[in-house]
Amino acid sequence: MRLPRLFLSLILPLTPLLAFSAKVDTLDVPSAAMKRNLRAAVVLPESYAKSKASYPVLYLLHGGGGQFSDWLKQTPDKMLLHKLADQYNLIIVTPEGDRLGGYLDSPVQKDNLFETYIAKEVVEKIDNTYRTIRDRKGRVITGLSMGGHGAMYLATRHPELYCAAGTMSGVMDLNYKTWRIDPNFETQIKPGFARILGTLGSTPDYYAANSVVNMVDRIKANGQKLIIDCGVDDFLIEPNRELHRRLVYNRIDHDYTERPGGHTWDYWQNSLPYHVLFFTNILKANGAVVQ
Repeated sequence: MRLPRLFLSLILPLTPLLAFSAKVDTLDVPSAAMKRNLRAAVVLPESYAKSKASYPVLYLLHGGGGQFSDWLKQTPDKMLLHKLADQYNLIIVTPEGDRLGGYLDSPVQKDNLFETYIAKEVVEKIDNTYRTIRDRKGRVITGLSMGGHGAMYLATRHPELYCAAGTMSGVMDLNYKTWRIDPNFETQIKPGFARILGTLGSTPDYYAANSVVNMVDRIKANGQKLIIDCGVDDFLIEPNRELHRRLVYNRIDHDYTERPGGHTWDYWQNSLPYHVLFFTNILKANGAVVQ
């Protein structure tokens, strides 16, 4: 069901006079696997400093060409994550995924091990640094574009870590021939994809093997809660529709929305509160919220 934009005024704070005091840490999270020094931003709700409780964690992934700080710097409302962290008593972590790391362990580029990095090294660092619920019942993940692929991919391959996953304008099919893009854009992205997945059309087909749209059987077996949305003007709309079609055909419960918009920060700023509300209801059912 598509919810009206007015709904956001109900789930975000109702008075402009209310101050948000969420704290943002920039945390060094080095990767032993890749022998690289990387960072993450961690948004802690105001209540965290006054509490002894363990908190649920939302892992929020950035898109291709971006970096870990995008969700704090690129949204029109620079306080969006602060508001959501405070409102829902939620730790929000935005880790580094490189400009085109794909959130996967590349079969051809041995220093691109972002599946290992996010699923193992980042989660361990966050759990060892903060008071978190160290269980899948208190851990959720979503992201935009490349990060949407990453969230669904990591959750599907690591159901022991996440109870729910989402994607906003996600790259559900890594085969860029399925996207609505012109030849110039295809020429620009082709080398980056070849670096981590080899040449499109070669054997073995790493594009198909690592595409979420081809992981429906595994998604069904996992039984995680899923939220998927994409703008009708987005160049990635068709792969999202195809994933939705396959999920429906296989009777896999999920929340799917198309709404006006393209591949823009305005769209993702509007989308994220829906995801957080969706996740909060699941965390409540799991008994994994801070009152």
